[in-house]
Amino acid sequence: MKEEHTVLWKEIKAFELDDPDSSLSFSGRLARENGWTLEFSLRAIEEYKKFIFLICIADHPLTPSDQVDQVWHLHLLYTHSYWEELCHTILKREIHHGPTKGGKQEGSKFDDWYSKTKDIYKVVFHQRPPKDLWPDNDKRFSDINFQRINLATHWIIKKPFII
Repeated sequence: MKEEHTVLWKEIKAFELDDPDSSLSFSGRLARENGWTLEFSLRAIEEYKKFIFLICIADHPLTPSDQVDQVWHLHLLYTHSYWEELCHTILKREIHHGPTKGGKQEGSKFDDWYSKTKDIYKVVFHQRPPKDLWPDNDKRFSDINFQRINLATHWIIKKPFII
């Protein structure tokens, strides 16, 4: 890794998303809103930081896993933390979130970018991305039928797995 990349990675890795003065931390909110354990949320945050780093050093577009994308979406709501502290102060550049415009061509494009993301991850971090946070491409782009549900007013019953 280049010296400037090593410095940048250390800064991103040390960047704290949880505000110690908040009664609901970023990681706690992430866990609550996604039905994740706090441990899984903390791991997802670590993978988000890796993804942001990879965006900064890659010479091609990248696509996150859905889990990493959920961290990114929430971080974007914390505008000061995202735009001022992360992008302006640490990264010295803006990183915009570019969602799909839909359609087969867009699907192919993002599938290719996701593969490239996992490839550069292996090269840079000398390990495969964890499967529970970076699933294979088929699962990444097929397991996406989500809706926001108020759990105080609705029950959720898992459908049986049918082969």
